[in-house]
Amino acid sequence: MSEDILLLHPGEMGSSIGAALRSNGHTVRWVADGRSGRTKQRALDEGLAEVADLQSAIDEVDHVIVVCPPIAALDVAATVADAGFDGIYVDANAISPGTARGVRDIVGAGFVDGGIVGPPAWRTGTTRLYLSGVDAERVAAWFAGTLVDSRVIEGSASALKMCYAAYTKGSSALLLAIRALAASEGVTEALLREWDISQHGLAARSEATAVGTSKKAWRFEGEMLEIAATFADAELPDGFHQAAAEIYRRMSDLKELDDVDIERVVETLLHCK
Repeated sequence: MSEDILLLHPGEMGSSIGAALRSNGHTVRWVADGRSGRTKQRALDEGLAEVADLQSAIDEVDHVIVVCPPIAALDVAATVADAGFDGIYVDANAISPGTARGVRDIVGAGFVDGGIVGPPAWRTGTTRLYLSGVDAERVAAWFAGTLVDSRVIEGSASALKMCYAAYTKGSSALLLAIRALAASEGVTEALLREWDISQHGLAARSEATAVGTSKKAWRFEGEMLEIAATFADAELPDGFHQAAAEIYRRMSDLKELDDVDIERVVETLLHCK
């Protein structure tokens, strides 16, 4: 059955989620108010239906799916609830289980917890949307046969996302911090030679990590803080991911640059306080 769904918002990941929904015959709307030219172009490219403002969109749609920076998750939920929405609300943000419970308390019984693992869904087999909650099976059906592999799990989809990203993005931050430390102490060449002996491929991985995270670090800071909160809520040490958040904070301005390499990242980490 075709659904009428509001997507907040069609960024790099969100636009691929919208495209998957559209490929299954669903109507996908987005709110133009306050969005950038790049967002508008993505929405146009994927055939999403533009709506001028949030209230108009809420009046037209049956369901909402949210893909936004984690710091905005609670505010977006409150804005949608204040507009009178009472359908299925899918929070697909990288947030802690505690934040997810806060969203659920705001939007009510229609809440579905989601967590995305993988890059934007433009190739088969790369991107999974984990879902939990009473209506999770129904939401999973929206994506059946698309490039988004939707999977319903027991427990919290947000918790799974936090566990997964704690390693992937957390280890990336650690690797970049190590490269910065080695540069500060003047042992970079010696470290790289040792890595070639005992940790083959790690030097290349550090270089690729610098390039791959530089344009996304501004988003990763908030995600690391959500992961730290998840560890703290479980009475586990949260300091590692607090530090990872600081690494990504220092890198946040690199999103504006096109020619970032490991040397530029190291310089930024050492001199951006």
